Amino acid sequence: MKTHFIAIGGSAMHNLAIALKDKGYQVTGSDDAIFEPSRSRLEKKGILPQEMGWFPEKITSDIDAVILGMHAHQDNPELAKAKELGLKIYSYPEFLYEQSKNKTRVVIAGSHGKTTITSMILHVLNFHQKEVDFMVGAQLEGFDCMVKLTQDNDFMVLEGDEYLSSPIDLRSKFLLYQPNIALMSGIAWDHINVFKTFDDYVEQFRRFVASITPGGVLVYNEEDAEVVKVVEGAENYFRKIPYKTPEYEISNGKVYLKTEMGDVPLSVFGAHNLLNMEGARHICRQLGIMDEDFYEAIMSFKGASKRLEKVEREDKGTLYKDFAHAPSKVKATVKAFQEQFNNEKKYGFLELHTYSSLNPVFLEQYDHAMDGLDEAVVFYSEDALKIKRMEPISPELIKEKFKNDNLKVFTNAEELHAYWDTLDKTNGVYLMMSSGNFGGLDLTK
Repeated sequence: MKTHFIAIGGSAMHNLAIALKDKGYQVTGSDDAIFEPSRSRLEKKGILPQEMGWFPEKITSDIDAVILGMHAHQDNPELAKAKELGLKIYSYPEFLYEQSKNKTRVVIAGSHGKTTITSMILHVLNFHQKEVDFMVGAQLEGFDCMVKLTQDNDFMVLEGDEYLSSPIDLRSKFLLYQPNIALMSGIAWDHINVFKTFDDYVEQFRRFVASITPGGVLVYNEEDAEVVKVVEGAENYFRKIPYKTPEYEISNGKVYLKTEMGDVPLSVFGAHNLLNMEGARHICRQLGIMDEDFYEAIMSFKGASKRLEKVEREDKGTLYKDFAHAPSKVKATVKAFQEQFNNEKKYGFLELHTYSSLNPVFLEQYDHAMDGLDEAVVFYSEDALKIKRMEPISPELIKEKFKNDNLKVFTNAEELHAYWDTLDKTNGVYLMMSSGNFGGLDLTK
């Protein structure tokens, strides 16, 4: 099968391209910019475009599938050529469904926790050498490529994202998967540039539940009121399995899960991670993994990339980075950090740089998000606001919306870096929350 990727360099797209190459497909692609680690990984497989840009001449009538990434625009010249030739054009999730339509599809959805839960499931399955196809959005220890597609595996585990499928397919990605087994971890308004109201956002999850195949299974977080409303309002038939935060204790800085089989020592911390773990356990049960085997495997799970991930520093200081940027994620991460390091001086840094997080209306969702930290810092770039053509935001407004008068607010990367250099990183513990890089801050030094 001959496939061509328009915008092959994305974190998800390049993994799919590699998976298809490994499956024996003929793979080509284009992009106007490709960064590490995508560049090296594509080059290693021999599918890195020779030059950057869009080349309509690459689109020929013998291509079986064109896979369109979100990075491309509606007026992309390669897309125009593919339409002109009448080629089959797939979004990323649409193509994944085509590859898995004869398998049992397991889809993990939710505003927060879905990457971690999917990673936990894959870690357990990998530990017990149970082969499945999969797609997950973060790099996981022990896996070279985060997409796997085979002819033979019976199950496909998919991280289900509610964001748009492609520039020409504005459906939420997870609506295309039609799960046999699903999980919903939580609902907290996100992507306000696409979903203008909270109800519009929740509607995507209603549709997701409605897309579960007849007689399927939904594992859901019963501690989330919005999730419960969606589940109770569903009209289609499926089996419902609720889950909640399990009992645990922290002793000498170590988290122990309380189970019928005794205390299970863990390598991760935070009540939200234990809640995620409980959801993963119920999904693994559906895949034939008994609780005893689940606990045996989960003890060695160290977390998904950038999810409360410990950074090895030259000075041996204690620093964690986390992908958290949406309000619900920030609040859960800060709470976990407070609980784990109760007797330490705690520094928390948050970078605001997404469209949602820089919207004055949405900022109200961050109320008290940084409370309980000894030093709380928020950074956003005035230049980023200009690039996004958004109105200026004052540091005073940030403090007002966060309801935290002691908040330190930086709008200039150089000033942030200068403040960072004044801190003794061996004194106290540090939490760095961002899907960016704090203006190029080196967290290892």
